[in-house]
Amino acid sequence: MANPTAALLVIGDEILSGRTRDANMYHLAGRLTEVGIDLKEVRVISDDAGEIQSAVNALREKYQHVFTSGGIGPTHDDITADNVAAAFGIGIDVREDAMEVLATNYPEGRAAINEARMRMARIPDGARLIDNPVSKAPGFSVENVHVMAGVPKIFEAMLDALLPELASGEPLVSETVRVDRPEGDVAGPLAEIAKAFEDLSIGSYPFNTPQGLGSNVVMRGTDANRVGDAAAQVRQAFGIE
Repeated sequence: MANPTAALLVIGDEILSGRTRDANMYHLAGRLTEVGIDLKEVRVISDDAGEIQSAVNALREKYQHVFTSGGIGPTHDDITADNVAAAFGIGIDVREDAMEVLATNYPEGRAAINEARMRMARIPDGARLIDNPVSKAPGFSVENVHVMAGVPKIFEAMLDALLPELASGEPLVSETVRVDRPEGDVAGPLAEIAKAFEDLSIGSYPFNTPQGLGSNVVMRGTDANRVGDAAAQVRQAFGIE
């Protein structure tokens, strides 16, 4: 059976402007590889209501899991929660269970939750909360869409809480073989090996060193024996001991 598929939707003008470098894609890809969920697509979009709704609807129809990062904070431009709700055609409001969790982040409890902070307790109708042990403001899941913070430390903590609840598959294993030849020399033999191992993902990634050009050939799959066999054929094809 094929592994579940996933997409990441990164939301934020700060990413597209170059002011902030996204780290969540890298982290998510690694964690999904560990649990056997195949990340198939990543989109980066602006803080635009129509774009968020359109992307959420497109991705949730195409993939089994959709993760979002960014736009669930207390400021006016944090509009992800509202537009995820709009994409599903459901309501959104302050929810008591979210308020209780959020209040634990402040020594004063609920007294510290002003109007801006209360925005972080607005949850779409019927959504499941995602635990946030860092700053307590919860994320949430609506069907197969999982809405999380953009701050990497918080995103990572939310993901740790969420992943055990999701349908997963066979963890991916990989092996890399360094070939000290240019890609033009590697391409032909590698294409033949790829045909023999169509169940694997085999890629060539060039590098340039003072000693010359080369390629890292990476085999990925869920069967460690098949990955090992493919790596052995690569070594044999290029005379690597």
